[in-house]
Amino acid sequence: MLSVLRRPAYRHLFTAQVVALLGTGLLTVALGLLAFDLAGGQAGAVLGTALTIKMIAYVFVAPVMAALVERLPRRGVLVGADLVRAAIALSLPFIDQVWQIYVLVFILQSASATFTPAFQALIPVVLPEEKDYTRALSLSRLAYDLESLVSPLLAAALLLVMSFHTLFVGTMIGFLVSAAMVLSTRLPSILPAQQQGSLLHRTTLGTRIFLREPTLRGLMALNLVVATATALVLVNTVIYARDLFGRSNTDVAIALAFYGAGSMLVALLAPRALERATDRLFMLLGGAVLSVGLLAAALLAAGDHGAAGSSTTSWAMFLGLWVVLGVGTSMISTPSARLLRRIATDDTRSYLFTAQFSLSHACFLIAYPIAGWVGAGVGQSAAALVLGALALLGTITALLVWPPVRQEVGART
Repeated sequence: MLSVLRRPAYRHLFTAQVVALLGTGLLTVALGLLAFDLAGGQAGAVLGTALTIKMIAYVFVAPVMAALVERLPRRGVLVGADLVRAAIALSLPFIDQVWQIYVLVFILQSASATFTPAFQALIPVVLPEEKDYTRALSLSRLAYDLESLVSPLLAAALLLVMSFHTLFVGTMIGFLVSAAMVLSTRLPSILPAQQQGSLLHRTTLGTRIFLREPTLRGLMALNLVVATATALVLVNTVIYARDLFGRSNTDVAIALAFYGAGSMLVALLAPRALERATDRLFMLLGGAVLSVGLLAAALLAAGDHGAAGSSTTSWAMFLGLWVVLGVGTSMISTPSARLLRRIATDDTRSYLFTAQFSLSHACFLIAYPIAGWVGAGVGQSAAALVLGALALLGTITALLVWPPVRQEVGART
């Protein structure tokens, strides 16, 4: 997997990604503390609104920005987005009203919605060989998983010696270093995409290709499967650990680490596995794993964990189940960009990666409320059961709409 880091261009871009991820992780911690500082007991509502704004930016702003910047140099787009994110991060410590958080989060996430798809669409150009590209996808997935473990630890260490406002400075530094790494990268020459049709036509082009191509319709269904499992883990891990099992805050972090470990395991094994199995088989197996895992989570939540021995056994089963959910999530997420790479042409690549970015995050607008509201109103078992049913539906849909024969035709405009 690490062999792709011998390519200077990819090494610089990967470093930019890792540093920006660490900065974003610090921002997540700092934003939560800022919300508590401004809103006290209403901090949860503030963060919930901020996360909703983030998803709205990802779903609706990303396609528009992709159409607006399509003829601009990729380097300029990436650096400009990083500079906007750095400026917003630096301004966050100085705000004193909750509404200001919402405005700045929208601007920051709009910049991220511009940066991330453009960055992802650049990697297959830098690494044209599919074997190298697969290794890069696994490495990227590993970086995301490691960030989820390292960023909170780094934030905790920094908070021992400084106030949480300083974390925003760390975020700004992360985005500036990312911009510097992009500037120092010698990128292959990329011809500007041919503008065809109105802004509306170009904005919806990626989604229309998704709806037309059977392979990508299958990917859309599997995006929903990933969202159901991710929502259960991110929203309700704290409820499972603290409420159902009576564990500590440390155990919440341990449970999330087990989920990340499952995802990292697949990221390490995926390049070798995908040499022997098709993307379709690998990803559908991931959908099956998540469907069964979510239904198992519903059964586990419905059990009686009162007795000490039973509680210990159930907790061990819970940790193992979170590993399984991490495995299934990564089995779908890691190879997904390979499908886009095969179908995309030079003129449609950025639109397809943007559509995947937008459509996959739209699934979270469905899954997050189910995980949170059904879990709070009816119970954790019901929430996992509904999410499991959605995951099963998504997996069956992908099985039906995604034909076994690999589709490698170029996407038409």
